[in-house]
This record gives sequence, structure tokens and C-alpha cells, in this order.
Amino acid sequence: MKTKLTVDKNFTPCPESDEDEFYRNGIFVFNITKMNEHILKNPDVFVPKDVSVKELHKFLSLNESHVDTVDISKPVILAEIAPSRFNLIDGQHRVEKAHRMGIDTLQAYNLDVSQHIRFLTSRKAYKTYVEYWNSQIGLYK
Repeated sequence: MKTKLTVDKNFTPCPESDEDEFYRNGIFVFNITKMNEHILKNPDVFVPKDVSVKELHKFLSLNESHVDTVDISKPVILAEIAPSRFNLIDGQHRVEKAHRMGIDTLQAYNLDVSQHIRFLTSRKAYKTYVEYWNSQIGLYK
């Protein structure tokens, strides 16, 4: 069973710049650019694994003109948004392109909560996320 999170009073929101890419889900905003930079700087920690395109190809919000321009060799990012429940937070266009090309698997980085929570961009979102996480423990297996 996953353990409860405690609020780190010293949490510092992930810095933002105008060029950064973000994953927004309500109040929760993750800095994808900084997350990708961190992943690439730590290849011993973040090892991509094969994931099913069919499993990821759900409820995608797309900019149709962007689909053909993406590089499907770049791993997507799955984040543990609730205990033992991973969501696609980076790579929707790569998944769509792979689906259209008939590709069965893509490479993905699976980030657990301790690895992705640091990329939240506000203290309010961080505190709310900790509360949300703790309310979800035991609901997913």
C-alpha cells in the first residue's frame, strides 16, 4: 500500500519561463520542460520502458497540425497521479502519431509521485495535491 504524503513546508514551486511547456489539469500545473531536463540529466534513474499505444490512446486533446511534426522516438511521460494510477502528462501527440502509424508500443518514463511532485508550479497546487493524493490511498490497485 502507498504511504501518505506530508506537506513539506519548504516546498519551492518549479520555476517557469515563457518558453516552457506545461501540463495543466485544473489547479495542478506541471512544468514539463523542467521535468524533461531533469530526466535527461539522470539517465541512471529514469530508464524508459515499452508501453502500449492502445492503452495510452484515450481522451487525447490534440492540436491536429502538430501531430505530423512530432518525433515518436522521444519517450512519453507517465506520472503517478494517484496511488498506482499513471496518467499520460507529456506525449499526447506522439501517442496519436504512433496510433495512426499502427505502432503498438512507445517508450515511456514512469515517474512516481516523489519524482514528479517537485515540478508543480505553485505552493497552493502542491498543498492541494498532497491532500488529493492522501484521499486516494487505497482506492486504486
